[in-house]
Amino acid sequence: MSVQATRSARELLLREYRGALATHSMSMPGFPFGSVVPYCLDGQGRPLILISRIAQHTHNLQQDPKCSLLVGEREAANIQTLGRITLMAEGRRLADPAAVELAAQRYYRYFPDSRNHHKDYDFDFWVLTPVRYRYIAGVGSIQWLDDVALANPFFGSSETSMVEHMNQDHAEALAHYVKLAGLPQSATPKMVGIDSEGMHLRIGDSLHWLAFPEPCNTPTQVREALVHLARATHWPARGGTQA
Repeated sequence: MSVQATRSARELLLREYRGALATHSMSMPGFPFGSVVPYCLDGQGRPLILISRIAQHTHNLQQDPKCSLLVGEREAANIQTLGRITLMAEGRRLADPAAVELAAQRYYRYFPDSRNHHKDYDFDFWVLTPVRYRYIAGVGSIQWLDDVALANPFFGSSETSMVEHMNQDHAEALAHYVKLAGLPQSATPKMVGIDSEGMHLRIGDSLHWLAFPEPCNTPTQVREALVHLARATHWPARGGTQA
């Protein structure tokens, strides 16, 4: 298994934030049912989704948890060279109040408009636990991968603290990151998440993942990376990509 393919597949999941969810249809047995869902990754690197209890895909998951999530690069000129990954998974509804609270803290930073769905419209958080991945990097570059997910060492209070600190005290640095990465400067950027490999920013209604020059596994390493980027005159080689 290629280490580079695994990393590229994970980066695709980190930067896209939406995918096509396929479940087993209850209404049309034997047929797959497709729908589009936004997602972010949870503390174990698994897709976290928020879906309505009355939605067809929710009823399908309750009957059969086996599903898949197709995530592809957008705005590609040639669909045949499009990077895409199909994650075969089992869906599980989060029921433990503590787990729901942690999920909500992260998910609502990414998708603030969905904040009231949980209590007002009977939405629930579901985690898609990966079983296997099919990754296509382009024509002729196709392989099965087993260990793409990477746990986020900052998930929970540590991430929340770092995100709030950056948004409250370092707005100029965030604006600098956006400019360096060539991202739209149409609205004030807000940091919404941090993982070991990069940061997630919201600019208006758009989400963007920016990779750190090197992986960070401690808050100190994150701070050093953010300071380095705040002083940089160009974005490092690994770069940032829009989602």
